[in-house]
Amino acid sequence: MKVPAAPGLTHWPAVLAAALAGVAIAMNVGKVPLALPLLRSELGLSLVQAGWVSSMLSTLAVVAALGFGLLAGRIGALRMVLGGLGLSAAASLAALAVHGAGAGADSSLAAASPDAQGWGFGLLIATRFFEGAGFLAVAVSGPSLISAATAAGDRRFALGVWSSYMPTGAGLAMALAPLLLPFAGWRALWAATAAVLLLAAWAAWAQRRHYRPAGGSSHAAPAGSTLSVLRQPLPWLLALAFGVWALQHFALIVWLPTFLKEQRGLPPGWVALLTCTMLLANVPGNLIGGALVQRGVSRGRLIAVAHSLTGLCGLGLFSDALPDGLRYALCVALSFIGGVIPAAVMSSSAVLARSPRQVSALQGLIMQGSQLGQFIGTPLIAAVVAASGQWSSARWVMAGAALLGVGLGGLTWHAERRWAA
Repeated sequence: MKVPAAPGLTHWPAVLAAALAGVAIAMNVGKVPLALPLLRSELGLSLVQAGWVSSMLSTLAVVAALGFGLLAGRIGALRMVLGGLGLSAAASLAALAVHGAGAGADSSLAAASPDAQGWGFGLLIATRFFEGAGFLAVAVSGPSLISAATAAGDRRFALGVWSSYMPTGAGLAMALAPLLLPFAGWRALWAATAAVLLLAAWAAWAQRRHYRPAGGSSHAAPAGSTLSVLRQPLPWLLALAFGVWALQHFALIVWLPTFLKEQRGLPPGWVALLTCTMLLANVPGNLIGGALVQRGVSRGRLIAVAHSLTGLCGLGLFSDALPDGLRYALCVALSFIGGVIPAAVMSSSAVLARSPRQVSALQGLIMQGSQLGQFIGTPLIAAVVAASGQWSSARWVMAGAALLGVGLGGLTWHAERRWAA
């Protein structure tokens, strides 16, 4: 028994409303990197404190994503999405009260006061924690809404569309940053994010009747029924394959702005534009991946081929012997090609899950794998670069992750054939 099909044809406005929820929540990820220098200057944050502000969402996801997926199966995907959007919007608006000293206009005095610095940092971290909780609530529940709004024939492609929420939302926040930060500071970016979150909540609520099969019921499913989908190797292989891709992509997101700003001396506007372009190149890759899965291409094959190509791109883009234009083209190519991996992985719930609750459990596992890759990759690459003194050493981490991904793709292909049998 598969996830129940939506009555009649796919209701695409409901699919787009669910996708908008994902885009809105992903803005909480993309808004921080370019705003971090302003936050550090105003609040007097240390590098360690700035790191916590940046990584709070991924840290929470590493330890709690699967738990949020199981919770969504109990209380309903629509409630989780609306609650997550509302919680995240409230947290973004609460962050506007951060002033360092609680002092009015003089932010320099705020940064100079240790008590004010601690108060400002504590409130900022608290808001990031609740933004992270809202992020997880939407990320694990959105696919259940899409499954409810789609007919069986469109479900794999629709879930492939959902897989583009992260680069689209993070890229949107990065695109807005150069427009808002120079004139109104980081608070304008936080307020804009809150506005998009509230708009997404309204859109999801307006389409609520199309999400009824995923909206949950008053009776919780037996834990054994929900967890049974996780007692097989295929979901774990897919989550690990997603994790090693996330390691590669996140390493690129961390490296590229640093390279452009510190080693090539580009102004912030160009840094934001080139980084955003690289990130958004992932979106057409997501859509192509969704279309290929819809046409019956094996997920394992897609994962193995994509990882082999991203590994080659990673080796090239970290090579100092290549010209800058070619290295940037390889960055864009890596992001574009790798986009098929999230689409292949996230759409798997259309065939693996036997109920909407199992969709949420699967998405929680997938999210946990993705965030674990980011969580491990950043310090690993930092350690390799620090030991060698050269960013080019990071290519071996990228190549190793890609090689592991090729192996996981092969195992996934084998597990898929057993599943089909």
